[in-house]
Amino acid sequence: MAGAGAAAALPSPSQSGGPAARGPVKPARLKEGDTVGLVMPSFAQWDPVPLDILLDTLTVLGLKARVGKHVFDRRGYFAGRDEDRAADLNAMFADPEVKAVHCVRGGWGAARLLPLVDWNTIARNPKILVGYSDITALLLSFYARTGLVTFHGPVGASTWNAFNLDWMKRVLWNGEAATFANVKEASDTLVPVKNRTRTITPGKARGRLLGGNLTVFTTIIGSGYLPDMFTQLKLAGILGQAKGVVWGTCDKCSPGEGFGSLTIPDVLDDHVQSLGVPAFSGAMIGHVDRQFTLPIGVQVEIDAVAGTITMLESAVFVP
Repeated sequence: MAGAGAAAALPSPSQSGGPAARGPVKPARLKEGDTVGLVMPSFAQWDPVPLDILLDTLTVLGLKARVGKHVFDRRGYFAGRDEDRAADLNAMFADPEVKAVHCVRGGWGAARLLPLVDWNTIARNPKILVGYSDITALLLSFYARTGLVTFHGPVGASTWNAFNLDWMKRVLWNGEAATFANVKEASDTLVPVKNRTRTITPGKARGRLLGGNLTVFTTIIGSGYLPDMFTQLKLAGILGQAKGVVWGTCDKCSPGEGFGSLTIPDVLDDHVQSLGVPAFSGAMIGHVDRQFTLPIGVQVEIDAVAGTITMLESAVFVP
């Protein structure tokens, strides 16, 4: 799936008095010895090796794993029936021994589970929920319906490199109010070439962090499963409510031969620069091997010139 990792610093998302309007619900931090529930809300995983690697990784980290009953189910390209994938998700949140829920992979299909989620169980048992890409549907809906802070970060089948692991530990284990900044890599070039950010509109902005995969946004607009202000796109004034915008990466988004369509810079000029709010592009978010673990629903400050996102509070509860 081609898509963009995007995060927007927005005003408080609810005017209706729903859970998110009363303030975010922070899950308990992850610690050694905890059990992590593994679920497959979207595409099927035909190859067992990535799960083997994930299980070994969790063991090395001192964590226990609880594999969902239907993780290796398959119905078409989905990881089993909608009802069964949702049952795994509900079961992990209901299980008192499970302290975090990690989605093994994305793809497509998480949005189909939303009418089947047991929202009362989720609200009564706030836990860490991690994933990206198609998991955006769960991250935003869990926050919208229950106020639960969720985490846009690597899925279980992602590469567990030092960069990804460091950010997960800082945010989920240590409860750090971190500043996310692209890594500056040494090379034999005169100036940095990789992981560059680009200022679209200079300035700083503060607000609650909301975002994810833009392709998935379009599938659940108007469904009641997005934070209240995410009910329409720009024509209905959604982007006009943003205090700031961060654009991540976009996979397979070239304009094609002969520049036959608008480029990503064209799109950002048309729809982001015109907002007149602080904005930058190139953050390490999206379908990349190294990516941040960003908390959905907490207060942050973005600096469009420095290309940073700074958490103004911890995203997890540290007893």
